[in-house]
Amino acid sequence: MLNRRDAMIRLGQIGMGAVTLPKLLAGQQAAAATRASPSPRPRAKSCILLFLWGGPPQQDLWDMKPDAPQGIRSPFKSIRTVVPGIDISDQMPLLAKHTDKIAIVRSVTHPSDVHEASVYHMLTGKANPTLAIPRNHRKRTDFPNVGSVVSSFTPLGDMPAFVTIPQPVGHNGIIYAGTYAGFLGPKHDPMEQAVRRELDPLSESNIAGTSTHPLSLPPDIDTSRLIARRGLVSLIEAEDRRLQRRQATEDLGAFYEQAFRMVSSSTAKRAFNLDLEPDRLRDRYGRNPFGESFLLARRLVEAGVRLVSAIWMYFPPAGGGVWNVWDVHLGLGIGGAKTGFDLLKQPCCIPSLDQAYSALMEDLSARGLLDETLVVAFGEFGRTPKINTTQGRDHWGHCQSALLAGGGIRGGQVYGASDRIAAFVKDNPVAPEDLLATIEYALGIPPESEIHDREGRPHRITDGKPVTALFS
Repeated sequence: MLNRRDAMIRLGQIGMGAVTLPKLLAGQQAAAATRASPSPRPRAKSCILLFLWGGPPQQDLWDMKPDAPQGIRSPFKSIRTVVPGIDISDQMPLLAKHTDKIAIVRSVTHPSDVHEASVYHMLTGKANPTLAIPRNHRKRTDFPNVGSVVSSFTPLGDMPAFVTIPQPVGHNGIIYAGTYAGFLGPKHDPMEQAVRRELDPLSESNIAGTSTHPLSLPPDIDTSRLIARRGLVSLIEAEDRRLQRRQATEDLGAFYEQAFRMVSSSTAKRAFNLDLEPDRLRDRYGRNPFGESFLLARRLVEAGVRLVSAIWMYFPPAGGGVWNVWDVHLGLGIGGAKTGFDLLKQPCCIPSLDQAYSALMEDLSARGLLDETLVVAFGEFGRTPKINTTQGRDHWGHCQSALLAGGGIRGGQVYGASDRIAAFVKDNPVAPEDLLATIEYALGIPPESEIHDREGRPHRITDGKPVTALFS
């Protein structure tokens, strides 16, 4: 008997993969039919999660402390925004025009100063003391990423529920734990670019949302070849079902059909094609990996993706894998930067964030999508109040800021507060699990809902409480 998995390997993957995608689709339908409790009326239809990998410094962006002593005080100045009483860094003049749409949470906190553990906690809502640092490969015993939780409560549609762009968080061939579905299984993994054992250096030109994304066919497969492969797959699947006589296998047929439609559909192809956007808008977002990821995120939620995770990562033009440039200990030599503050002023950091984030606010508002699209931005931790000897800041989990907009969030507010040097939370602490519970709440998923691991054991989707004060 020909094993299905072996058959798919021999055939090669088509687009998103012949095995993983149908299971994802089947799982979405099963979860929708068996969710733990009815959801309240959704406040948001979708979420764009902007993950600022590396840990941006709250003291230099959203939580300026102009009266702090030298050695702690940012070299950047505070500027007024369109909301009286809300000041942010003078390095973000474009975003200062949109604080009426944004809630700044200045009290996000957790105890870890380690990238890997903090990424896991911020993206799953769970602390994991068992992570092997630095080789923390993701595995099926992990608690699922928030996007995979959302996928498990999302009915079937023409587009996947969860997409990660441009690729998942990872260094030197290791994809970090906390970035996929974990014990929920492959059916709720994000659609994402495949990352080989050794990460390929990627130039800016191939982060444009075309050939690197799984909905695009490989260059050696045109539509006619795809249809021919689909016929062969159908024959193999029919024979396999006949031999195995298993109801669960019979049920997969419809999901293979839908998987094929998704791979070959014009809707999916159009969603990933940034060339369909006018030059003016592409220029407004920025023709770089950051701006194009934000623009692609907007296109994907507009096409029906429930949660898009846009990871901030820098691809050196000369190769060398990926860098988490918000990790501003020092300058890394990028653009000649010698210090951490030099690095923050390079296009790979604040300037592109200011441009792309403000463009996203304008674009969503102009299209009438902001009310139904939650936009959340945070990193894995904040930075130390004390400036180090290389004029940068080091890891600091005790205090960071997060930004939320759209999806029912009341803009023009600050929630929580840090102490006088942004070292510790003073008022209204928000744990990672509270932040993720807020995302799920906005999407209409009750925090008491349950998911089940591979042994069928129930788990609450979060141990946190949604910050309902943020909503209108």
